[in-house]
Amino acid sequence: MLRIRPDLNPIQETLLLTLRARALDATTRTPILGDTHQAELADRIDYDYTKLKLKPSLICGTALRAKKLDDAVRAFTATHRNAVVIDLGCGLDTRMLRCDPSADVDWYDIDYPEVVEMRGQLLPHSSHLLGVDLTQPGWTEQLPADRPAMIVAEGLLPFLPGDTFHTLIREATTHFPTGELALNGYTRFAAWAMKYHPSIKALGISAAQGFDDPHEPETWGAGLKLIEEQLLTRAPEVALFPQPLRAMTRATALSPALSRQANRILRYGF
Repeated sequence: MLRIRPDLNPIQETLLLTLRARALDATTRTPILGDTHQAELADRIDYDYTKLKLKPSLICGTALRAKKLDDAVRAFTATHRNAVVIDLGCGLDTRMLRCDPSADVDWYDIDYPEVVEMRGQLLPHSSHLLGVDLTQPGWTEQLPADRPAMIVAEGLLPFLPGDTFHTLIREATTHFPTGELALNGYTRFAAWAMKYHPSIKALGISAAQGFDDPHEPETWGAGLKLIEEQLLTRAPEVALFPQPLRAMTRATALSPALSRQANRILRYGF
């Protein structure tokens, strides 16, 4: 089997963190996401995953947020048969394979050019690949503009400088006539604390972006309206977490404030 040695900067390298987490979930006795494609991909990359120091909380949290975002995509494409799906900062995720949209759906996997090049080597060309710097304007020019869009941004918010996340979301929502945005929403504290997480420290990066009020994106000038806030500490899939993580998560679920510091999925219409 041909193995690829990645040549990525620290921000891009975070894709290997989420890839490994989803891969480890797939090999557990009670997987949450259960994506065996991720396990196969992780094995094809020549990388020392041990340095990431992955703990059960990160493995389970990553798998659960991916599952909930998949659910949002499936619901949208079921009611918008000609939709465009935009997976921002896709990394090496195989969300399209998991969601299995109809042939009428156009799926765009978007990330840095270096990531997209690696993705093209490792994954079948079933989606449209777009290698761009999302912090620069004009990245939507290669996308159709006359169809409803489902925009997914998983793990992207805390790693972008300044207000670039707000700017890229405005560019996306003004490009399409209608649609939804789904993301995992970090609070300011959660984003700040992330830089002290062993896995993030191992990559040598600092994360600092987040927002507390789920209604705050409605002020970004992107035409967003909150549809749903899911506190994942209260998700039924928590029953699949190993102990003592399961007990700790259920205790956290008793407090909405603490639950928001853990894992939440936010959906907006535009």
